[in-house]
Amino acid sequence: MVDGQELLTVGQLARRVGLTAKALRHYDRVGLLTPALVDPDTGYRFYGAEQVAAARLVRLLRSVDVPLEQVRACLAVPTDERAIQQVLVRHRSRLQARLDRVRGDLHRTDHLIELIEDGATALMTSQDTQQNTAGTASDERRTAVDLFNGVWRLLEKEDRSTEEDDLMLHMAHASRYHWGQVGAPVNLSRGEWQCSRVYSVLGRAEPALHHARRGLEICRAHGIGDWDLAYAYESLARAHAVAGDREQARAWTEQALAAAEDIAQAEDRELVLTDLESIPAQPRFW
Repeated sequence: MVDGQELLTVGQLARRVGLTAKALRHYDRVGLLTPALVDPDTGYRFYGAEQVAAARLVRLLRSVDVPLEQVRACLAVPTDERAIQQVLVRHRSRLQARLDRVRGDLHRTDHLIELIEDGATALMTSQDTQQNTAGTASDERRTAVDLFNGVWRLLEKEDRSTEEDDLMLHMAHASRYHWGQVGAPVNLSRGEWQCSRVYSVLGRAEPALHHARRGLEICRAHGIGDWDLAYAYESLARAHAVAGDREQARAWTEQALAAAEDIAQAEDRELVLTDLESIPAQPRFW
């Protein structure tokens, strides 16, 4: 005991809060959760009963991979729920950006495959050759791809400026326009999906819903299935979540989950499921 207070061993604290003894020792070494007492002879660590709440907070934050420095900031204001909420909101934005990077890589890969399949060999030609094809359908397709990928690069950015938000929105619409000139129905549905995602990220529910509905309409009209159909449902679920309509968000999420079962590639199916988990249960705080 110290000053009349009960002390807990590493093992006792670990069992009480759901951490491992190894994790507690690590948090001590990095100065995150320092013991109340360290026996100078044995090196055994002892914690005060008042540190239980702090240890539980560490466990909760680390369970979703909040960086140590931000956990440290939360421990400095353990009773300030608003401050802790803001840390989690910012962390969520970073996680979403990482997910968008993976999705962006997938879309860019698909576009490269399509360019090669369509004989658009601009990827392997000189700049002079590319300039000579200006005004052709191939050139317009490349423009659509470049704009589409540019939107992904902005979606992946964790700290966009207002000007970059505007640029991202205009590029999404421009990409959809060019796909409308030369793309197949699947390109149109993906363009609508991207417009909906951008509006959802910006917290604008009405246009997000509009483009999500259009994407689904295109899928249904042309018999488009697999992950494009699942993502059409996902965009509706996300847009309704941004609008604060939890019932509709849940209903469309169920549709997306059902459609995901029919996705041929396991990697694509896993990506859809991961994206669905990122849909907020209530309107986001941007």
